[in-house]
Amino acid sequence: MLHAVVLSLYPLHWFFTFLYYTDVASVTAVLAMYLASLKKNYWFSALIGAFAVVIRQTNIIWVLFVACTGIINISVAHAKHSTKTDEPDVSIKHGLAYATGTNTEGFNLRKRKIVKSIGNSSSSLLASSPSFSSGFADEIWSILLTLWYMKWELLISFSPYLMMVVAFLLFVYWNGSVVLGAKEAHAVTPHFAQMLYFSLVSVLAQAPMHFTITKAVDLFQMFRKSRALLFFQMFLALVVGLLSVHFFSVAHPYLLADNRHYPFYLWKKVIMAHWSIKYLLVPVYICSWLSIIHMLGKFRSKIWALAYFLATAAVLVPAPLIEFRYYTIPFYFLVLHCNNRDDQSWILTGTLYIGVNIFTMMMFLFRPFHWDHEPGIQRFIW
Repeated sequence: MLHAVVLSLYPLHWFFTFLYYTDVASVTAVLAMYLASLKKNYWFSALIGAFAVVIRQTNIIWVLFVACTGIINISVAHAKHSTKTDEPDVSIKHGLAYATGTNTEGFNLRKRKIVKSIGNSSSSLLASSPSFSSGFADEIWSILLTLWYMKWELLISFSPYLMMVVAFLLFVYWNGSVVLGAKEAHAVTPHFAQMLYFSLVSVLAQAPMHFTITKAVDLFQMFRKSRALLFFQMFLALVVGLLSVHFFSVAHPYLLADNRHYPFYLWKKVIMAHWSIKYLLVPVYICSWLSIIHMLGKFRSKIWALAYFLATAAVLVPAPLIEFRYYTIPFYFLVLHCNNRDDQSWILTGTLYIGVNIFTMMMFLFRPFHWDHEPGIQRFIW
């Protein structure tokens, strides 16, 4: 209950509950779709997903992400059960029933001979699944084996999501674009710097959970154990980050002209205060991603973290406009899977959110202003 209350106070979500924006409905639909998927009600999940896509078209990425995580969960369940029995076809059926809630008796789509011939190798390889090994290659191999052994069952279980994707592709073909409305203002643009901005915003929004002594000690020990590899990875990330802000940092006309939004001032007063600022911030972005990955890595497999990263990139990178409300859904997925059980940090986070909400609401209500070129009252919003 504490976690739910604090997350409902997240400033970029809470503020827009009072305004006529699609963000709150979009977040609600996506999380409801994910909840239905976790309960293995895939048809209902896909139905809610269709509603989420109607609200905001980019939610098709989260439909794919939910389907992907469902398959990952099935592969993990299958791996666990396959190591408890020497009968491959029984373990496959048991794993599928456990993970999808379906009955496999009526399928009988694999020949027992084929399953037996690969049973021994699959059991040994699946033992290196995300639950038992940190090897990224083992995780991928485990999922590929599961996809092959259960291809028909998975196709049937996840066919609602497949139908959703096909329907969406038909819509894009008919509409000529993903966007409804002002297509010119929301043209797809490679904006890789969005991923950097997202990392910093997310870490600051979870500051009491990231900036702790325990977290600092964990990161220090991680560096000490694999210093050479981490230095190489950090150097590579730094190069990619510098290239991203130099070649793929987009200043949308709305960002430069609309002084009602806080990103306008952050862009003008911070990022563009001096030509070097945007480059000097890159190490901060990289450290933010390192902290996020470290936190996720404690509770999620590497393949899950990769799916999350790719889904977040697919949503944010094509967006030319810097809008912090675009970060809400990936932020919620991040927080909900970090499994932080420290109530003190949650209370501090809630206090931080309340303070920010009071500030933004006071600015909205009591600091209106006027534009010379347009009649009416203007107000500060996210």
